[in-house]
Amino acid sequence: MTHAARAPLAALALVALAAGCVSVPPPPPPVSENSAVVALVETARGDDGAGRHADAAATLERALRMEPRNPRLWQELARVRLNEGSYEQAETLAGRSSSWAGSDNRLRAENWRIIAEARRGRGDTAGAQAATDRADKLEH
Repeated sequence: MTHAARAPLAALALVALAAGCVSVPPPPPPVSENSAVVALVETARGDDGAGRHADAAATLERALRMEPRNPRLWQELARVRLNEGSYEQAETLAGRSSSWAGSDNRLRAENWRIIAEARRGRGDTAGAQAATDRADKLEH
């Protein structure tokens, strides 16, 4: 698509946003107020993206020693375990994240999506669907 063709679509999107026709969820809150924890999470994300899952997990475990009740850190570690194929650990860690999440339904829904992927990875399609259904209910 050319720039000239994209311009009207972009303008239409802006009008829809301004009119309230399109709902854009707010960005997630920062993973932590602690700059050292934020730096560790960024390092872990880079390692995980490069396939160095063990390094990413070790880095997140350091962050969790600083903030053991931070549900976002538990969720980050759950994602790393999911990416490395450690499905049971991913499900357990996502559950731990939810236990610290309080009323943050957005975070809890994402944890259920991680659980669904973990169950799917283990071949549990019924369990994966049940987890997806729980995530959907939390988002609506």
